[in-house]
Amino acid sequence: MTQVVTVFGGSGFVGKHVVRALARQGWRVRVAVRRPTHAYDLRLQGDVGQIQVVRCDVKRESDIARALDGVDAVVNLVGIMYQGLSQSFESVNRQASDAVARLAAARGIRSFVQVSAVGAATNASSSYYASKGRAEEAVKKAIPEAVVLRPSVIFGPQDSFFTNLAMQIKTLPVMPAVGGGHTKFQPVYVADVAAAVARTVGNTKAFGQTYELGGPEVFEFRDLIRYTAQEIMCPRPLVYLPFAAASFIGLFGNLLSVTPITPPLTSDQVLMLQKDNMVAKGAKGLKDLGIAATAIESIVPTYLWRFRKNGQFAVAA
Repeated sequence: MTQVVTVFGGSGFVGKHVVRALARQGWRVRVAVRRPTHAYDLRLQGDVGQIQVVRCDVKRESDIARALDGVDAVVNLVGIMYQGLSQSFESVNRQASDAVARLAAARGIRSFVQVSAVGAATNASSSYYASKGRAEEAVKKAIPEAVVLRPSVIFGPQDSFFTNLAMQIKTLPVMPAVGGGHTKFQPVYVADVAAAVARTVGNTKAFGQTYELGGPEVFEFRDLIRYTAQEIMCPRPLVYLPFAAASFIGLFGNLLSVTPITPPLTSDQVLMLQKDNMVAKGAKGLKDLGIAATAIESIVPTYLWRFRKNGQFAVAA
């Protein structure tokens, strides 16, 4: 009988790729999301009846329990990058992960993949990273066999990294480089992250392991800003913005986070920028899962063309 996997948070940027990868691998996929109407299109990624969408508010254990009934494996992608009036890092990143893992363990589910983040640590100065670290801790306590995947910044069509950078470059006369732009990143392609999920779900050899997922190259943030500006043919001078000044600007971003407007920068994100976001030396990664990391040059230009003044076929002067 075909096995069933529940994907929590399957309608998001990463989730859609994960659902597709699992369906292609032959799993029956149950997508548990707060707003099912945002995920109905995912049913087209598999055969008739292979992908099911169910309503699930992860703050309600009764919803989680229904989403877990009769499944063999779980992928947890639920998480937020900034806090709002009704959502906090503690309630979404930590408590929801804890509830999903506890209820899965109560049903005897051993195959559990927790998608976390590079930098996750219970003692991190960033509230986001700390919540991700506590989430990992809670999941491992409930299910010791759980697999933890920690991606660096994720790129791909409709991402929130290069797309937001391009929007800022098009809008601002200069680009602020927080802390001089020296923070290191190791961007990883969303399809590679999805492949890592698909190769660890149900894989007993991966049980209990933590994998840090990064692309083939490490870049300083300022170089990624310059690369983005080059791709959209919109050069902008970089202006050094000290961390102290960025923290002050982040306070205004905190105020925006309680509105429908996505804040360009929060004080917690400033704390995140004070720590490199790259795979730790000696950590298991994509290579250990048999996945060749995809370079940004292979993918990013294909979805940044729309920001060029004359589109895809624009040429440099």
